[in-house]
Amino acid sequence: MIKPETPQNEAERLHALRTLKILDTSHEERFDRVTRMAKRMFDVSISLVSLVDEDRQWFKSKQGLDATETPRDISFCGHAINQNGLFIIPDASVDERFSDNPLVTDAPNIRFYAGYPLKLRQGIYIGTLCLIDSRPKGLDEEDQQLLRDLGAMIEQEIQSIQLATLDELTLISNRRGFLTLVEQSFKSCQRNEKSMSFILFDLNKFKAINDDYGHHEGDFVLTTFAQIMLDSFRDCDVIGRLGGDEFVAMLSDSDEGEADVVLERFATAVEKVNETLNKPYKIEYSAGVMHFKHDTEKSIEEMIQDADAAMYEQKKGKAR
Repeated sequence: MIKPETPQNEAERLHALRTLKILDTSHEERFDRVTRMAKRMFDVSISLVSLVDEDRQWFKSKQGLDATETPRDISFCGHAINQNGLFIIPDASVDERFSDNPLVTDAPNIRFYAGYPLKLRQGIYIGTLCLIDSRPKGLDEEDQQLLRDLGAMIEQEIQSIQLATLDELTLISNRRGFLTLVEQSFKSCQRNEKSMSFILFDLNKFKAINDDYGHHEGDFVLTTFAQIMLDSFRDCDVIGRLGGDEFVAMLSDSDEGEADVVLERFATAVEKVNETLNKPYKIEYSAGVMHFKHDTEKSIEEMIQDADAAMYEQKKGKAR
């Protein structure tokens, strides 16, 4: 058996998936309708909407299967998300990647698999619409196009969720998505008696970049800054774009020392990007940090406001 490879953009992919907040949610008719259609149209025993998390594939919709998830390292969908198009296995029992896979040698005794990778945007695949059968099978061109059409229907439903919680430009959490995710992290910190930190970022001289080089260049700075945040913060941290040129992060189980380490790592990453890009400007920012105990009486909005005030104090200091 050959385990699926991890995509190079795994951190970005997982962040986008988790921001959607559809993992471990109940079944929904808008997804079930498509998997029912797929199972009937292709005459297969199983059809699924599978979402590939860090170490598992979880089924948002399933027809013909009792399990709610399986390990990622034995999943067919883990391979499919590394493809740009359909991933089709006519007979898994004679495919060296899967012939001794426990999903092939034991129930559900997979022979045929066809997966359409579900795309949030180019290069970001979060799971599949897939067909499974215990008999070897093939798909002709017409069948393949039908599977693509059904997959596109699932993508449209996922994108409708995405628009509500993700910033359209940077594809990190927007304000609504950030507050939703932070609420969960806040409750976890309270439950486990862990402190937390909020960091508010504001880009310096951003208006000048827009004025001097155009809004296209300004958009480039925003997306680059968001990507540096994705690369610099831990998977358990929550990051988002509040709007305009303001970004925010919540660090759970964090104190002043932990936050300083993260900010130093972030500053080094920004400096490296500035050197690499060789632009006529530099990406510069101010950051305000505030730390809170697990039993703080402040609301999430109040903690963000405190970090915002600290950020503006730093910005005023730089302007002197």
